[in-house]
Amino acid sequence: MPLIRPSRDGDLDAITAIYAHHVLHGTGTFEIDPPSRSDMAARRTEVLSRNLPWLVAEQDGKVLGFAYANWFKPRPAYRFSAEDSVYVAEAARGSGIGRALLLALMEQAEAAGVRQLMAVVGDSVNTGSIKLHQSLGFEHIGLMRSVGWKHGAWRDIVLMQRPLGSGDAQSPE
Repeated sequence: MPLIRPSRDGDLDAITAIYAHHVLHGTGTFEIDPPSRSDMAARRTEVLSRNLPWLVAEQDGKVLGFAYANWFKPRPAYRFSAEDSVYVAEAARGSGIGRALLLALMEQAEAAGVRQLMAVVGDSVNTGSIKLHQSLGFEHIGLMRSVGWKHGAWRDIVLMQRPLGSGDAQSPE
């Protein structure tokens, strides 16, 4: 099993390449053009500046995936809700890396004060991501039909949610 650890600046080339593959070939993200290394660095800096986790899975010195949590929405009332993002290198898909990343991300997001973790899964046929989230206790809470146009077809968004810690059972403050 890989080492799950906080990301470092030196991981940015691998992170950018993994994400670019998903942008160009998948529907898990609705971006059309892969962001540059500097774009990914800025995104990572933003997440870390909010004291939220950005993790990588490393095996034999190679980054095979990454995951991060970012605020679900920018308004202050959403400050205890975050959205997860998990991306695995094509060669490592199906090996349990996504699960290991998401488990560690859930733990660290809870430690950062997140009470509700959202999954905004690109495309309703993205069964790998949907099943991964279901296996870790996320519940299906909605479907936004045909909200994205990518690879010549309309794409849905599947909304999933999982409480962390005490969830909404008590005040977070």
